[in-house]
Amino acid sequence: MTIHDWSTGPYPARVRIAVAEKKLRSRINFVSVDLTKGEHKKPAFLAKNYSGTLPVLELDDGTFIAECTAITEYLDGLDGSPTLTGGTPRETGLIHMMSKRAELELLDAISVYFHHATPGLGPHVEIYQNAEWGFRQRDKALRGMAYFNGVLKKQPFIAGEFFSMADITVIGGLIFAGLVKLEVPAEYEALHAWYARMNERPSVKNRVTMSEPA
Repeated sequence: MTIHDWSTGPYPARVRIAVAEKKLRSRINFVSVDLTKGEHKKPAFLAKNYSGTLPVLELDDGTFIAECTAITEYLDGLDGSPTLTGGTPRETGLIHMMSKRAELELLDAISVYFHHATPGLGPHVEIYQNAEWGFRQRDKALRGMAYFNGVLKKQPFIAGEFFSMADITVIGGLIFAGLVKLEVPAEYEALHAWYARMNERPSVKNRVTMSEPA
């Protein structure tokens, strides 16, 4: 299998963490797509993923699977024992609910802020920008941080009692927040404590170096 991504990207981080959690590194070949040069918006890459986003999983039969949730579902199910996406209908429902909330309220909001209210990836990629919309999404992301801080006051992980895809999605959001220098407010102590714990997981700590030979 091949993963087309950019090693420091927050969305690629989600899949890299899943790869490590499922111990699949030896089965993956990473191919770098240079975001800074806009390679993800050029015809060669768009033929792999119409949306022009990273990451993309390429299977050995030539099938391309885009979107972090879809890729994680695929990888999690390969061994017949899903650990990241839920082992029961209840677990799966909660994990998907919280992961989607993390996308909408945090990760994607920060992405809009980055692309619209900062220089983003530069003039060759950021053809249209709406700064007002970007700053509104920044404020939405801060509200999302408050929400997840409240969740983590009540339970150890984003979707309940164990690490899951929902945690990975919030991790991706906070990685992105760090890249754009959007600080998590100090008073969100539960979120800070949880993120510190997450950064001790080898799958999170070593995600960038995964492109190196296993």
